[in-house]
Amino acid sequence: MNGGLLTTGTHERFMRMAMRQAERALQEGEVPAGCVIVNTEPERLDETGLLLGSAHNQVERLKDPTAHAEMLAITQAASALGDWRLTGTALYVTKEPCAMCAGAIVLARIPLVVFGAADPRRGGAVSHFKILDDPQLNHRCEVLGGILGDACAALLKGFFRNRRSGGREGSVV
Repeated sequence: MNGGLLTTGTHERFMRMAMRQAERALQEGEVPAGCVIVNTEPERLDETGLLLGSAHNQVERLKDPTAHAEMLAITQAASALGDWRLTGTALYVTKEPCAMCAGAIVLARIPLVVFGAADPRRGGAVSHFKILDDPQLNHRCEVLGGILGDACAALLKGFFRNRRSGGREGSVV
């Protein structure tokens, strides 16, 4: 699928990029989720480069319930490629995609989804819903979870711990 481009080291490298986006969300008081989408087809690298989309949650800032990191990065990647079909890409996200984002990932035909922290209560990839591997849908994704999972989970836990204690900024103290 990826011509040997993606290894454990590159998965961690791209997840760190997604984590930097999540940290931006945290600084803005958003749920700290970040996402990057990369090109995995070497023959297309000259046209578009490796990084196709990079975003963090902006739900509060944009007052838009669909402004999740994955949704924004998918829009950027589609624009970069000039096509809504994101075959030949990999999506890296710090938190398991929700059902909405998982649905968009399937529609965009992204073949590989790599996430950090699982979301047992609302996860749309593998934990609660299994949208990315539903045989009734026209596309299924390879899913790799737990890449830098502890670090990704720590960002989320710190954010929600702060919120429960009355903090509004979302920053981890």
